Amino acid sequence: MDSELAALTASGATTLVSLMVTDSWTYARELLRRFLSRNDPGNSTIADLDVARGRLLASQSTGHPHEAAETLEQWDAYLRHLLEARAVSSAELRELLTSLQHLQSGAARPGTVRNHVKGGVHHGPVIQSGRITGLTIHGHNPDPPQD
Repeated sequence: MDSELAALTASGATTLVSLMVTDSWTYARELLRRFLSRNDPGNSTIADLDVARGRLLASQSTGHPHEAAETLEQWDAYLRHLLEARAVSSAELRELLTSLQHLQSGAARPGTVRNHVKGGVHHGPVIQSGRITGLTIHGHNPDPPQD
């Protein structure tokens, strides 16, 4: 493997392992699940990621400094294997890494959403959206007006 691809896998593994112990893990895990799903239909790799994350989180409280390094080596080797087996291309891995780094930077981290409905009482669902066009909603009025 050439040095550029080795640097790519090392960077990917470092980003992945650092995300494992953050609040962004849920989002990173979903990105990885989609990325790996064609090569791992049984999601065993995702299960391995969950186990590795559990070990990392446990090592933070027990003070095992080598756990992060071992986890990093494990996922660097896995990413190298994917490239060498041509299960993914370097372009696909770069795209994943860009998405993970975006998560790591906090730019994609969702914030708190607060919704406020004004204008009276609503007896049904309220739909919030940026833009909806061409939509027709037929409601059911359980209490027809009395004459």
